[in-house]
Amino acid sequence: MNKLTVLALFGGKSSEHDVSTVSASGVIANIPQDKYEIIKMGITKEGAWFRYNGSTDMLPEDKWLEDTANLVPAFISPDPTVGGIIETKDGKQVQTKIDVVFPILHGKNGEDGTVQGLLQLAEIPFVGCDMTSSAACMDKAITNALADRFGIKHAKWLCCTEHDYRANPQKALDEAAETLGYPIFVKPAKAGSSVGISKANDIHELADAFEVAFANDSKVVLEETVIGSEIECAVLGNNEPIASIPGEIAPCNDFYDYDAKYVAGTSGLFIPARISEDMLKKVQKEAVRAYKALGCSGLSRVDFFVNGEDIILNEINTLPGFTPISMYPKLFDYSGIPYSQLLDKLIMLAIEKRESEQ
Repeated sequence: MNKLTVLALFGGKSSEHDVSTVSASGVIANIPQDKYEIIKMGITKEGAWFRYNGSTDMLPEDKWLEDTANLVPAFISPDPTVGGIIETKDGKQVQTKIDVVFPILHGKNGEDGTVQGLLQLAEIPFVGCDMTSSAACMDKAITNALADRFGIKHAKWLCCTEHDYRANPQKALDEAAETLGYPIFVKPAKAGSSVGISKANDIHELADAFEVAFANDSKVVLEETVIGSEIECAVLGNNEPIASIPGEIAPCNDFYDYDAKYVAGTSGLFIPARISEDMLKKVQKEAVRAYKALGCSGLSRVDFFVNGEDIILNEINTLPGFTPISMYPKLFDYSGIPYSQLLDKLIMLAIEKRESEQ
């Protein structure tokens, strides 16, 4: 059987670059080698693209960039007649066909529809959501607006651009306090892994939170505080998606911020979540409903707050982490789909989606 060529794309010009390299090392090591030929391509923090022919163990902490003998300048061509990558070798351009791209990218310039748009132009199958749904789920304001439209319960919210805030900061601060009440969560509209998120308990903390968020994006989303257990559900599939057993996060910090996720390492993970059997099923159903409402395909992790009978959408991650501690693969492993099998299914779903669009 001829192997399919899978391009594993990692890194990225993003605040989540370092998480991506760890995710990629796990994905590449666990893709079934008997079915797939893997090509590694990394994007530096400055946005430079390279094919990397060295060891997968070098990806975390960007050690791959020190292995210069195995770096080849390369990029994915948007030209569908190329159908893959163009490398520069000995001063000449060489084309390599790619069957599927696995974009192991998190956050800006990877999870936000930019790379997905490139791959759609190139007409190369790729793992995960399309350009439109990736962009919609990445932008928390758009996610909230669509949730409103589809009747999906979520936190009361406001949106503010940096331009409007600078023009009249007092107006923005007063409106947030009057509409949402303290404490208020302030989030960059388009950032993942809880980067740039703050919890403000008064007007002074709120002003500081705006500045932190604006350092990561020119638009912020403000949300009321929702009391409840943090429940995450992995969803897999295209037209007939399935949901994993939901899991629960018990943050070691005040909330599940970047430090709690990736640095401290002491947050509790419970699979299944510590809610009733009936609520587990309701969360699964609501996760699939949100997934379909936002136009997702391939995979996403749908996060909720659960308080009593209330299931409140927090966010949808279209390219969730695949690090050793990441919930998405853990949830499906518990649900009966081990890591390697899950990756195989994701690649097959990418091909299936592309074929259905032709």
